[in-house]
Amino acid sequence: MTDPQRGRPTTNSMRRALKRARDGVALDVTEAAVLLQARGEDLTDLAGSAARVRDAGLDAAGRPGVITYSRKVFIPLTRLCRDTCHYCTFVTVPGKLRSAGHGMFLSPDEVLDIARRGAETGCKEALFTLGDRPEDRWPEARAWLEAEGYDDTLAYVRAMAIRVLEETGLLPHLNPGVLTWTDLQRLKPVAPSMGMMLETTATRLWSTRGGPHYGSPDKEPAVRLRVLEDAGRSNVPFTTGILIGIGESYEERADSLFELRKTARAYHGIQEVIVQNFRAKPDTAMRGMPDAELEELAAAVAVARHILGPSARIQAPPNLVDAEYALLIGAGIDDWGGVSPLTPDHVNPERPWPHIEELAARTAESGFELRERLTVYPEFIRRGEPWLDPRLLPHVRALADPETGLAKEGAIPAGLPWQEPDEGFSSSGRTDLHRSIDTEGRTGDRRDDFDEVYGDWEALREAAAPGMVPSRIDADVRQALSQAADDPTKLTDDQALALLHADGPALDELCRIADTLRRDVVGDDVTYIVTRNINFTNVCYTGCRFCAFAQRRTDADAYTLSLDQVADRAAQAWDVGAVEVCMQGGIHPDLPGTAYFDIARAVKERVPGMHVHAFSPMEVVNGASRTGMSVRDWLATAKEAGLDSVPGTAAEILDDEVRWILTKGKLPTATWLDVIRTAHETGLRSSSTMMYGHVDQPRHWLGHLRTLARLQQETGGFTEFVTLPFIHTNAPVYLAGIARPGPTDRDNRAVTAMARLLLHPHITNIQTSWVKLGTEGAAEMLRSGANDLGGTLMEETISRMAGSGYGSYRSVQDLVAIAELAGRPAKPRTTLYGEVPAERVAAAAASDGHLPDLLPVLEG
Repeated sequence: MTDPQRGRPTTNSMRRALKRARDGVALDVTEAAVLLQARGEDLTDLAGSAARVRDAGLDAAGRPGVITYSRKVFIPLTRLCRDTCHYCTFVTVPGKLRSAGHGMFLSPDEVLDIARRGAETGCKEALFTLGDRPEDRWPEARAWLEAEGYDDTLAYVRAMAIRVLEETGLLPHLNPGVLTWTDLQRLKPVAPSMGMMLETTATRLWSTRGGPHYGSPDKEPAVRLRVLEDAGRSNVPFTTGILIGIGESYEERADSLFELRKTARAYHGIQEVIVQNFRAKPDTAMRGMPDAELEELAAAVAVARHILGPSARIQAPPNLVDAEYALLIGAGIDDWGGVSPLTPDHVNPERPWPHIEELAARTAESGFELRERLTVYPEFIRRGEPWLDPRLLPHVRALADPETGLAKEGAIPAGLPWQEPDEGFSSSGRTDLHRSIDTEGRTGDRRDDFDEVYGDWEALREAAAPGMVPSRIDADVRQALSQAADDPTKLTDDQALALLHADGPALDELCRIADTLRRDVVGDDVTYIVTRNINFTNVCYTGCRFCAFAQRRTDADAYTLSLDQVADRAAQAWDVGAVEVCMQGGIHPDLPGTAYFDIARAVKERVPGMHVHAFSPMEVVNGASRTGMSVRDWLATAKEAGLDSVPGTAAEILDDEVRWILTKGKLPTATWLDVIRTAHETGLRSSSTMMYGHVDQPRHWLGHLRTLARLQQETGGFTEFVTLPFIHTNAPVYLAGIARPGPTDRDNRAVTAMARLLLHPHITNIQTSWVKLGTEGAAEMLRSGANDLGGTLMEETISRMAGSGYGSYRSVQDLVAIAELAGRPAKPRTTLYGEVPAERVAAAAASDGHLPDLLPVLEG
């Protein structure tokens, strides 16, 4: 509560909030807003309890009594920006740069000169600071980038980060502003850490004319919060923080801290939170705004400590505290941030850095030891994979104390090659898993880092709950069935949703309508393909919560195949009549982005006639990010290497509400669509898929199918739609008690039937999965609108690791029998649904029934 006469908290509300802070009780936004106004004795009380929280965290981290800092150089790569923040003196315009004799960007020589001088003075961090995407606003910036051969600013950032690593050994910390999920994938291999200030969640300061962020698209709070989430999903050690005193209320300031806590809790990826006080600067629109007082800053630090907890690393910039070091230490900071002995603070140029010796002495006066850290915090160095890219490990290890993770005393940075890991493509681990999964099973029901790799399970339960609430259905099912029979292309969303919920006689009628449409469109033939799955590695740290296939490299069931082993399996498949290999793998941190080209090339060199259907959109993005290529160029290169088509997997549900529950770090919906669209434009056709029956609802299925239909109308590149029922048994999201145990029989029939209706006439082939449904289940789907059984597979590790009980192989005779069970003839096909050459048909027939020599076969 506040006193309406003065706008200040009442004495009683302050007393209650201070007691709750002292007692370690969780604060709410109202209490935090009260405490943010603590001054005098109240501030002393608040700071005392905050300091105790901080000290407990330092004890737990193994560095009691230590306050850290990073010795850095400041590299202002460009002072151009597309935003117009009203308090910023860092950003300028092209004309002023030209007048001062500067280029639109620092040149490579200028970047390296700063970095080399920093290394000579013992700096270990190269802080890249720049405006957001200046080429979007300034033609001069675009022209400079084009003249230098860079597609965009981030491509130049990436290139300069690599140069700094290789030629100086400094560790880049990148602050390029707002980043997309894909941008984070591009930059993660070249920087141990990145950052972006949240500043505030007060949307009105962005949306209201005259506000400090008005006219700045990158300062929308929702956009900046999404960056923090994407960084956590991408396992990027990330620095963020709040800027106080720019016009936000105390409640809005508190809300900003709670949003940071929410993200930190969900992904464990925020490595430090900066609490920075506004300082008015001349020649800015906010030059008349009063500075945030130091007591206000101290209260914000103390409240941040109480909200974020003992494990948070909280920083206040030492050049903005007017030598009141003890005040900030007493309020609960444990870090002073980056301090440069060489370069000024280009964002606050009027505020020189303190000398490191002075900072150490003033820190000691408060009873703490000042220790140097690296740009990436010790906790993340100790975590290792997936937080640090293997290409950065030599650079980090050269400067890190192996015991503490802090900076190694006396270490002088020296350039090291930035290159792919030495391991490359070599056979390792349980490479017989494709056989033994059907005879011996998996070693355990979950990977060893179950409690860390997927994020915070409790936070996930809270996030999942709203999306799992069923929708109210008001449409008339009988009318919807009539419309489906008459013209399914005119089904409204309400009608389609009603049909997706259909049961009993209505469901029977829905399936009859879908089956009739199937017969009219593609005839009675049940198609299948003689193919082999080759999952070349299951080592992965993406954190997909539905996936029981992914393993850490040290897990008992982990494996990676060599190129020869991949080619051998393709040759075996060709010998028994296969026309396709389907190849996908985990996102192994050691495999270079060019490894996918090597895989495709190895198969084509061994078996020139084999169709290579390979690499999910997630793998495409991974390959492009690791090589620094655009997705389009990467796909074109993969096609030249032998790639013939791509699987439309990694789609799961094309709705980010569901997607971010299912996976921690997989590509978002928009990126999946962009990759598939680009593949189609490159001449690579793809399948399309939907995995359902977990934390989704029929409304999500409807949105997914509509999205696929729209993309097919645009590109025409989809060959089929594949229904993928969720296999729950060993799925982490099920083991954690969040997902339901897969779809029901009703769900499977409704999804199959509605896929036929909603994708008509754009995607005409609907595939069902015998791996996930078995013989009877697959036959039932053939009576519900499906016309394709997929492939013989020969090996199927992903569903079997998840707990599917239907084996890894079906012979041609088995697939023919499933079709006959549905009362239909069977017919072989190619990947693109063409005629199979007679020689391939004969080879498959001659080998059918002999595959137990190649693989074990389960009955069922």
